[in-house]
Amino acid sequence: MNDEQPSGGDAPFLIDRSGARYSLDDPRWRGDDGGPLAVSALPGLRPKQIDTAERSLWRYRAALPVPADRRVSLGEGCTPMIAVDWAGRRVHFKLEWFNPTSSFKDRGVSVMISHLVAHGVDRVLEDSSGNGGSAVAAYAAAAGIRAKIIVPAATSAAKILQARAYGAEIELVEGTRDEVAQEAVRQSRRIPYASHNWHPMFLQGTKTVAYEMWESLGFAAPDNVVLVAGAGSNVIGCDLAFGELLAAGQIERRPRLFVGQPEHWAAIADTFNGVAPGSRGERVPTIAEGASIARPVRLPEAVAAIRRSGGAAYAVPEAEIHAAVRALSARGLYAEPTSSVAAATLDHFIASGEIAPDETTVVVLTGAGLKSAEKMAAVFTGPGDDAREAGGTR
Repeated sequence: MNDEQPSGGDAPFLIDRSGARYSLDDPRWRGDDGGPLAVSALPGLRPKQIDTAERSLWRYRAALPVPADRRVSLGEGCTPMIAVDWAGRRVHFKLEWFNPTSSFKDRGVSVMISHLVAHGVDRVLEDSSGNGGSAVAAYAAAAGIRAKIIVPAATSAAKILQARAYGAEIELVEGTRDEVAQEAVRQSRRIPYASHNWHPMFLQGTKTVAYEMWESLGFAAPDNVVLVAGAGSNVIGCDLAFGELLAAGQIERRPRLFVGQPEHWAAIADTFNGVAPGSRGERVPTIAEGASIARPVRLPEAVAAIRRSGGAAYAVPEAEIHAAVRALSARGLYAEPTSSVAAATLDHFIASGEIAPDETTVVVLTGAGLKSAEKMAAVFTGPGDDAREAGGTR
């Protein structure tokens, strides 16, 4: 397998919401219209194009618009997908904490940093509630470049420590996740912005989780994919990959995307369901800190992806997130509360009948509980939340 760009059709380019086109060599991270950028449609992957000798997401290099000979990789991707008895049915759980920094963010960051380094960048800026910053710090270290991470002051100490350990400069900012993002945009005038929410190459990395599902299921698509969403990068990534596979004739239909968000941070779910903005009242903190994003950059694209799949979205009450953490742990899956939102979403759509027992369902668990020690402690030391009770929630 060679390291060439994807073949077939015109050369890929960047495009903004207004339809303006930009070269992939353009260092910009957003369009002239102020909106996010996307990579133009790419040809889908065929089984013979997979580099089976490569044990990382770069086995799908033929579907990535980044030269693989300049890749920055720590072995991300190729995460386990295990079958679990859940509510009397067989459900597949994709364990994304097997990525190098213990979250799915490594997929997007590997492709994004590879692209930036190939264009001569020697310093990057990121804003993150934790996992994204840790991933950017790790891959910057692997690439031998500097990283500055702007982090909400309330972020889990373990996540901040991880980014510091990789040698990143950390700036703590008081205020909401959106206020942190605004500060990063201000600083992006002087430091190249490697934003996992804004940069189009991040999505190109996240889409590989869907390619792995397809390969693991014998080159077939699941019926359903259940996801937690903050900014929605996994939602859009799955939409991209399954769309490419559909266009290439490798699958017959898109899987339905079932998306969950914390109840008071459910911009994507509420927009999808027609819930008026602000109708839930004042936002309150959630144990699922990684999904507490009030204004996702790619909100219209995430909603469109769910609709295109024929899926659905759910605003998950806080108590159901706690219950999902316990239920996963009772099965040996120590998932951080943010990723446990996906399990709560699974329960909801099983109860509603929208996910049927005879369907193939994949649930993506995005990060490890070890990265959110304080939040996990709040689940297992609170009233009625001890570990013995968790063992009986099956």
